[in-house]
Amino acid sequence: MFRGSSTHKLDPKGRISIPTRFKAVMDQENCPGLMLSRMDQNIVAYTYGQWEKIEQRILSLAEKSDAMRRFRRVFVGGAHDCPLDSQGRILIPPSLRSYAGLEKNIVLVGVLDHFEILSEEQWNRETEQLETDMENDETLRAEIARLGL
Repeated sequence: MFRGSSTHKLDPKGRISIPTRFKAVMDQENCPGLMLSRMDQNIVAYTYGQWEKIEQRILSLAEKSDAMRRFRRVFVGGAHDCPLDSQGRILIPPSLRSYAGLEKNIVLVGVLDHFEILSEEQWNRETEQLETDMENDETLRAEIARLGL
């Protein structure tokens, strides 16, 4: 599972080094790269095995609304296969870098079955928003309490 977060710098070519602990998850699955796509102004990164599960779930959906077809088109159609290079880096395609507003300082955040790549500014906004939500949202506090936290 992908856990934790770390700050990195995007190199001038748009490459990032995958943290050792994330690489270990990939190695467990014998996964030589990642599938990247877009979601919530961030980039989501999945191992090939997890990506295949997502594709199967999307295919099995009975819901065929216009919005769901659009989601499939953008999420799957905008996905990129990003193999690791010999130095343990991936190249983030320019379209995804632009979508997520990635310029130099980025944060990789483990989210169990995948990790997300955010600009440092977006990560700071996310953490601030969580604090606000924790203060003002009774439902959220109850959901977190059900986790035993």
